Amino acid sequence: MANLKEIRNRISSVSSTMQITSAMKMVSAAKLKKAQDAITAMRPYSNKLTELLQSLSATLDEDTGSKYAVQREVKNVLIVAITSNRGLAGAFNSNIIKEVNRLTNETYANKDVSYIAIGKKANDAFVKTNKVIANKSDLFDNLTFENVSEIAEMLMEKFVTGEFDKIEVVYNHFKNAATQIVLTEQFLPIVPVESDANVNLDYVFEPSKLEIVEELIPKSLKTQLYKGIRDSFASEHGARMTAMHKATDNATELRDQLKLTYNKARQAAITNEILEIVGGAEALNN
Repeated sequence: MANLKEIRNRISSVSSTMQITSAMKMVSAAKLKKAQDAITAMRPYSNKLTELLQSLSATLDEDTGSKYAVQREVKNVLIVAITSNRGLAGAFNSNIIKEVNRLTNETYANKDVSYIAIGKKANDAFVKTNKVIANKSDLFDNLTFENVSEIAEMLMEKFVTGEFDKIEVVYNHFKNAATQIVLTEQFLPIVPVESDANVNLDYVFEPSKLEIVEELIPKSLKTQLYKGIRDSFASEHGARMTAMHKATDNATELRDQLKLTYNKARQAAITNEILEIVGGAEALNN
């Protein structure tokens, strides 16, 4: 059994760790509320805008279709991996890295795959492959629609010029504080929805349908990427809050076990001292 000093040092160390994890949990809980409100507010707008654009794109013929909906033979693929800059968030980052590796090794096994890292953890995971064409980890220092728009414009340019035939975005979808779902969304080309033959709606477009599509598609793509990053941002705080909550509980349990061990060791030491005194007294009497 460890001596009393060692046990006291371990109790002190665990208590300090517990204070840190508890503080991190409270910080993440405060940030989560703001991030959750932001993503919840923009989801209906983003989803409806994407649905509208997909429906309009599906009605355009191939000759007049948008340049962002061009279907090419997939040879070069770009994966945008969205993680966090910091760890201590459970499996939040590792799940994204696993999914990106799965896409690379299975879905696009015979393709030339490159990466854009949004988050330091993604960059650290893929930088050794020499396939990371851009590291946007500083985005989280000032997460605004304008800054995300610059990244979206870069992605659109790389697709239009033919540098990449397909662009995928992998991120954590925020369901609740304890649950994050890894999603893979096709960013480009735009995926048209299948038209319903039983529904015949006659719309009058002003200006023309093509002009509306060409004007709204860039905005829709920027909004889609911003929603994904915001989703991931909220998921990060939820995952970290949950991880720190579990870490605090584990530290509390370990501290209680160490205190029990300390008390047992202390009692054993006192008992041994009493036995030695009694034994010494009996030896003197004899």
